[in-house]
Formats: sequence, structure tokens, C-alpha cells
Amino acid sequence: MREFNIGAKIKKLRLSKKLTLQAVAKETGFSPALISQIENNNVSPPIATLSRIAKFFDVKIGLFFTEDEEECRYEVVRANERKAIPRVISKAGTTQGYSYESLSFHKQNKKMEPFLLSITEKALEENTYSHDGEEFLFVMSGTAELVLDEKRIMLEEGDCVYFDSSLKHRLLSKDGSEVKVLAVVTR
Repeated sequence: MREFNIGAKIKKLRLSKKLTLQAVAKETGFSPALISQIENNNVSPPIATLSRIAKFFDVKIGLFFTEDEEECRYEVVRANERKAIPRVISKAGTTQGYSYESLSFHKQNKKMEPFLLSITEKALEENTYSHDGEEFLFVMSGTAELVLDEKRIMLEEGDCVYFDSSLKHRLLSKDGSEVKVLAVVTR
């Protein structure tokens, strides 16, 4: 699996607007240190963090998952070609216990972003995220717990949920066992 160079794309956006790390951090609500770590590909942010950064720069989140290739009208991604983002951390800099793979990265200007989420451990923190758009989650294996605003919803293998991403949300492993989820996010 190949990894994205998300950090370089964020840095390029920041430099093209002649902004400092501090200016981006102030507007997005993240620390300058975290923005720097992301730009240097030392850490990979959760989708919600990328969504907030994309919104700040007025670009689609898909920009971070594309290569500089010409636009195509369809895309086939083989299992061994998926792009992984393995080291997801929180705003506070702690591990979140999950990783995700992009299932579509050549097709540009998409209205949705499909991901394969793997939750590999019980999270120590249960902080929630919110962002623009909508989400669809389909549990492929394992048992997940979705924190959605003030509710906790158990999702078993084969269950799915569709929700407004502006609701505070977080997907967790119910018991610390691995959970695989197909996630489709819109902007």
C-alpha cells in the first residue's frame, strides 16, 4: 500500500496563501506544532481534522487523496493499490487506535470520499469530531460503538448508519477487538 503526501499538499496551500503556521493554527483551532507535524508527515490527522483544514483553504478534502494525474471519469482501485494513512492522532497528539485507507484517489472533484476504517484498539479518549457533510458507515466485521451527539449506538457486522457529519461523532471498538468499517464521507 502506498501513502499519501498530505503534509506537502497542506504546506503548499499554506505557502501559496503566504500564511504562517500560527495563522493556520489560529483559524483552524489546532496548535502550530500539530500543523507543523502534519506538514512534515510526522503524523496523519483524522478525517475530521483534514475536513476542517480543507474548509479553511476552501478545497475539497479529496485534494489530499489525489495524485497529480489527469481527470478520469471512472476509477478501479485494486486491493494492493489502496493508500493507507496508518498513524492517526488526536488534536491533543495522542493515538486514536484506528487507521484508514482511501478507496478512491485518482478520481478528482468527487462528491463523496470512500474509506476503509480499521479500529484496532479500545480508545483511551472518547473525544468526538464534527465537520461539514454527511457520512455513511457500514460495519464489515466486528462490533462498533458509535457516539453520536449524546447517544451511544451499537453496530454489529452488517449494520449501517447514515448521519449528518455536523453532529458530534466518534466510532469506537466496543470491546477493543478489531472492527472494519466502510465509511463514505461527503463534503
